[in-house]
Amino acid sequence: MKPLTPRRDFIIASAKAGVGLYLGSGLLSSCAPAKMTAGASKAYATGFAQTPLPYAYNALTEAVDAQTMEIHYTRHAASYATNLNDAAKAEGVDTTKPLEDVLRKVSKYSTKMRNNGGGHYNHEMFWKCMTPNSTTKPSAALASAIDSSFGSFDAFKTQFTDAGKNRFGSGWAWLFTDGDKRLRIGSTPNQDNPLMDVSETKGFPLLGLDVWEHAYYLRYQNKRPDYIANWWKVVNWDYVAGRYQSIL
Repeated sequence: MKPLTPRRDFIIASAKAGVGLYLGSGLLSSCAPAKMTAGASKAYATGFAQTPLPYAYNALTEAVDAQTMEIHYTRHAASYATNLNDAAKAEGVDTTKPLEDVLRKVSKYSTKMRNNGGGHYNHEMFWKCMTPNSTTKPSAALASAIDSSFGSFDAFKTQFTDAGKNRFGSGWAWLFTDGDKRLRIGSTPNQDNPLMDVSETKGFPLLGLDVWEHAYYLRYQNKRPDYIANWWKVVNWDYVAGRYQSIL
């Protein structure tokens, strides 16, 4: 492993503020099951606790190195979970209900709730959108819908890649369905997502890509396009297709 440069050291240090709270919070433990949420099946509802990473830190090395994955999960994402639960307690949110219920009316809550609720939801989905056993493309209904909506799978990849590359600063790229269940591509700043009532991009997320620097900087530095190109090798199309089927 290469020695830490000042920039690499900064990326690692930037996440440490929430680590102490995370280690004592018990947020890796399971919480009460989330109830059914409108627009998504119970299987895809999100709770307020951080769930275990579904693979080893070094499982996605085609796209993400082990050190980045460990820092991203145990520090950045864990801090969002900690801060979300702090906000929920302060604002009287029932954490036995799905987080989606809060996000759909997040304008009624604090900035802390918006930032950390979005950060937690986005990362919980992001981990599941990747797998070490990726296929090259989706199958069945989702593949047909992609071809119908974007012309071809390659055209879809190009548009989605552009959404990630062209997101100014930090944020996310999304494949989502709109109110008519049509496939759309868009991006959001910071930790916003299409579920939020404050987002210009609105709908039900199917696939999300984290383009914050902490998701890729240790390996790719400023080369975000290279990160995105390799990320396609680990997309969990079965999971994305399952989310799509859940709203049909």
